[in-house]
Amino acid sequence: MPAAPKTLVQTLPGLRRVLAHLWPYARQHRGQIGMAMLAMLASIGLRLLEPWPLTILIDHVIQVGGEAARKVPLPASLEALGPEPLAALCGVALVVVILFRASAQFANRVGFARVGNLVIGKLRGDVFNHVQRLPLSFHNTARSGDLTLRVIQDVNLMRDAAVTAVLPLLASSLVLVALWSVMFFVQWQLALMALATAPLLAFRTLNLTTKIRIAARKQRKRQGALATTAAESIGAIKNVQALSLEGVFQDEFGTRAASSQAEDVKTARLTANLGRWVDVLIAVSTAVVMSFGAIFVLRGSLSAGELLVFLTYLRRAFNPVKDFAKHAGRLAKATAAGERVLDLLEIESEVKDTPGAIEAAPFRGAVRFEGIVFGYDPKQPVLRELEFDVQPGQRVALVGPSGIGKSTLIDLMLRFYDPQQGRITVDGKDLRDYTLASLRGQISVVLQEALLFAASVRENIAYGAEDCSEERLQEAIRLANASEFIEAMPQGLETVLGERGATLSGGQRQRIAIARALVGQAPILILDEPTTGLDENNRQSVLVALEHLAQGRTTFIVSHDLQLTSGADLILHIEEGRVHESGTHQELLERDGRYAEIYRRQSSSEPHRAAPRKQA
Repeated sequence: MPAAPKTLVQTLPGLRRVLAHLWPYARQHRGQIGMAMLAMLASIGLRLLEPWPLTILIDHVIQVGGEAARKVPLPASLEALGPEPLAALCGVALVVVILFRASAQFANRVGFARVGNLVIGKLRGDVFNHVQRLPLSFHNTARSGDLTLRVIQDVNLMRDAAVTAVLPLLASSLVLVALWSVMFFVQWQLALMALATAPLLAFRTLNLTTKIRIAARKQRKRQGALATTAAESIGAIKNVQALSLEGVFQDEFGTRAASSQAEDVKTARLTANLGRWVDVLIAVSTAVVMSFGAIFVLRGSLSAGELLVFLTYLRRAFNPVKDFAKHAGRLAKATAAGERVLDLLEIESEVKDTPGAIEAAPFRGAVRFEGIVFGYDPKQPVLRELEFDVQPGQRVALVGPSGIGKSTLIDLMLRFYDPQQGRITVDGKDLRDYTLASLRGQISVVLQEALLFAASVRENIAYGAEDCSEERLQEAIRLANASEFIEAMPQGLETVLGERGATLSGGQRQRIAIARALVGQAPILILDEPTTGLDENNRQSVLVALEHLAQGRTTFIVSHDLQLTSGADLILHIEEGRVHESGTHQELLERDGRYAEIYRRQSSSEPHRAAPRKQA
């Protein structure tokens, strides 16, 4: 997080940065922006006309000061109407001006609000899309609650920077210029007197706005931490309750909430203080103008109606400053939030489509690892000169102690990371030569924790392929050994699952994940600890489903269960980041090495369980 700026001048680049990023989105709606700007200018012009009917009424109907007093000049045709018709005309004119001004203001606000929503909707989609494509190296360290806050709330606050703060301030600035111009035209001495408080007003505004901006930035940071605590607790609620950690998370949440609230109160106090100063200084200016304006009227150098116009303009001339006070806190929050969003958008993924990457043709499934060196910290490699070949349709088991890089190897195949040295090829071509979408679209993955969504069973399975036919879906369900429990659900395939499939057992979740992989029909299959944590009945159902799934596909099985992997065509025993032993199950047993030792140890402590074997 960059250091908080100490002066308003230093805060302006943040606002300019936010607006510069929003402009390409807004430019697509130039027509609507143009219409809203015209409505805003019309509103300003009509606002300038508003006091003049009352001025004519005072000078020519009520005749304050008598016949000899100074009057606002009128055309002869209006002078000839007489007092009563002129009074009625002034009333009608006032209503007409206010009606048109209110209509123009309505069109202006609605127009800018519509553009703002369109811009923010597109921006939020781009931010969400960007976050989904950031590498695992980023997501492994990022806090999900803070990311959610940036995508939802911070993006919404950016709209405040462009719509509910900047645009009103732009309109107010135009009103300010117009009003002060007329005021100088009406009575330049009074205008100079009114401006006497401007330097002090500007100083206090700049000083307090900077403090508001700093407090708002701290508040957004604390709100991100608060959201993270809530997301972590709710996302792991089963473990939280099982370990009786409710009190711990409640205390942490309470502490972070109190810190966030303190910054919120500080921002509100600073904003209110700015508004108070503006009101006091406006009162001083108004008192000066009233006093000296009355003297000018008595001397005949200013009419009573002109003084009324001047006082009306003076009150409205300071409205932009009051608006600035009103919007200062909101604008500060919006700028701080916008910078957080832009910081996120400026994070570049190390893993992306290389220049000239092509769409992958349907894979045959020949995979080769050539001299792979990789480490999350390049100075501490997890894989060292790792090499092996896999033929199309082979089943390959990756076994070995925990933490030696089996899952890392799978991550490299999916291009979640790129190796520091060496290359991985599919059908003889480097993975980096394919687009990420076409590469991952031809690899199906079944993980230990099957990822299901809060959607219907049908939708969860069909996520595996576009335009999935009903016949294809039903065949996948049958082969995944999932028909029985799906049919027993209240609405069958249309039953909506709980978040992350919480309403299903582990075996049921795995079989739906297998059905999804079957629907996808990818030529390469990755099974990462697919039966861990399942009871024997569920395990056998999943094994049968996996057997159907693996038919005709190049399959990688990552598992600590050597009885599960014993039916593979090729077993790679990995230690110290290298292939320590390779061969079939029988060949490795005959060598009597580390693999055979571990297998005998497992076999003596567990009953024999059938493993999936390739059918002839």
